[in-house]
Amino acid sequence: MEGRRRVVIEDVRPRVDDGAYPVKRAVGDEVVAEFDAFADGHDRLASVVLYRHDCDQAWHEVRAAHVVNDRWRATFRVDTPGMHVFVAEAWVDIFGSWTHELEKRLAAGQDIAVELEIGADHVRSAARRARGSDASALRATVARLSEGDRAAALDPALHALMSRYAPRSFAARGPELRVWVDRERGARSAWYKVFPRSFGTLRDVAEVVVPHAAALGFDILYLLPIHPIGSTERKGKDNTLGAKGDDPGSPYAIGSHDGGHTAIAPELGTLEDLHALVAACAEQDLELALDIALQCSPDHPWVREHPEWFRHRPDGSIMYAENPPKKYQDIYPFDMSCDAWRPLWDALRDVFLYWAAQGIRAFRVDNPHTKPFAFWDWCLAEVRREYPDAIFLAEAFTRPKVMLRLAKAGFTQSYTYFTWRTAKWELTEYLTELTTETVDYFRPNFWPNTPDILPFHLQTGGRPAFTSRAVLAATLAASWGVYAPAFEQVVTTPLAPDREEYAGSEKYELRRWDLRDPTSLAPLIARLNAIRREHRALWRDRGLTFHRIENDSLIAYSRRAGDDVILCVVSLEHSQTESAWVDLDLAELGVTADRTFAVHDLLDGSRYHWQGPRNFVRLAPGAAHIFELER
Repeated sequence: MEGRRRVVIEDVRPRVDDGAYPVKRAVGDEVVAEFDAFADGHDRLASVVLYRHDCDQAWHEVRAAHVVNDRWRATFRVDTPGMHVFVAEAWVDIFGSWTHELEKRLAAGQDIAVELEIGADHVRSAARRARGSDASALRATVARLSEGDRAAALDPALHALMSRYAPRSFAARGPELRVWVDRERGARSAWYKVFPRSFGTLRDVAEVVVPHAAALGFDILYLLPIHPIGSTERKGKDNTLGAKGDDPGSPYAIGSHDGGHTAIAPELGTLEDLHALVAACAEQDLELALDIALQCSPDHPWVREHPEWFRHRPDGSIMYAENPPKKYQDIYPFDMSCDAWRPLWDALRDVFLYWAAQGIRAFRVDNPHTKPFAFWDWCLAEVRREYPDAIFLAEAFTRPKVMLRLAKAGFTQSYTYFTWRTAKWELTEYLTELTTETVDYFRPNFWPNTPDILPFHLQTGGRPAFTSRAVLAATLAASWGVYAPAFEQVVTTPLAPDREEYAGSEKYELRRWDLRDPTSLAPLIARLNAIRREHRALWRDRGLTFHRIENDSLIAYSRRAGDDVILCVVSLEHSQTESAWVDLDLAELGVTADRTFAVHDLLDGSRYHWQGPRNFVRLAPGAAHIFELER
């Protein structure tokens, strides 16, 4: 212990679980570091934040500024994917304390001759650390102070040099904290999800789906599992037992005599076809994402080669998956805690590594909450060690704490409860949590629907429900996605009136879609994605403000990043026109109360001139305003 180290550093932020897990940022983001730094007595302090990429040896440094009540703040930018570390450092500022005391003595009219000699000693010490013209300037100041030149003591140029060269005796450091930095699509992206077999082969997907998804402005084309499908206990239409001869089976029943998790279903094509699809996506500024489901059909090669990786009944047979009362006879889950867990874990990690080596850097992971957290802590780190640009989307519709823990384990983004949040109070409460309490590590990805979920409000609300949910998803979260083309073509038919499942689900049968359908929501979706790309206010899950509006069927909120401000008013009512007065928080919009300001609706091109906080809106069922504030 160094007893002469007088400074205390506490409450360093941002951090997750006291530094147990890294906070998340994307390339080009600023990290605003804050901390408490204080010492005994009345001396002044100085502080910096040191930061570096985990692979670098040298630290970069940025000066911290005092905020209020012993709170300090510094900002640094992260420009490289991977792990970064930062640490707060503070020390007693001997020269700053001397200057402060000198100013008080001058104000009191006291003799400062001795104090100037003390100051000369401080500057002399700094001059020994300086080089070149800086050293010469400091030595000249020593002479002036020794001659009693009080003006030299208060010269701003001297203070700038002393902040650079004054000794940092007995500096204290806070804990080293980590920041994981993703590429941009890890922080914001729009996902277009399809069953490739509904369009034919991977070559057909490249020819038909890729240009369509690109025209709609999506960033990621996400394919349901492309692996061989087992035939044992294959499911028929609508998840029924006893598949007919032409039933393709669920793509989640992975594995057959044609291979397992590193094979492609022969009916979809070859590895060469996949490479061609990856290239076709890249040409359209898209990237391909694969669905990774860590489970097997009874016909998977691993079932024969590694029966020890699965749970067994007393009679020796392998247990299939169940979520009572649901039964999945066509799927065998892994026993992640079996005696052979290490080779099992290695094999599952190698699935990600294999596809990453084929040019895939985005993965949607099926049901990650059914695997141990320790597995994901290890597996995601292993993959990122070789591919730091990998993106992982967690499909974890489960308990809140479990979802958050998966984000801490390293999942880049996560599905959320947005799918079922419909009332204004629900959306306000949930989004407040996502943009404040968990924003440093949990990145939401908003999906209005999935192949497994046709929410009741989409079943009954018709086109207005689809419109409003698309606007909400695209403007409330930095990342969003749709199960397509079911969403854009407003498919509303459920399996049964009390079921949130699609009739004729693509999980169990082939569908044929006409992507040129003139009645689809494609124009709206394309416009939403264009707005998202053009406005920085929608690029991150921060800067959200809800505004009071006197109608619970309407919701008003704004997103802001610097001077870029987007103001949305969305109707949550699907059957009738709604109107109300909205009370804007002008300070959050960067608008003064005495000035007229223009709002430009980015959906229909209309413009309005508003003044003051209180303004009137009227919206048709499911309609919305997405206003750009014009300066």
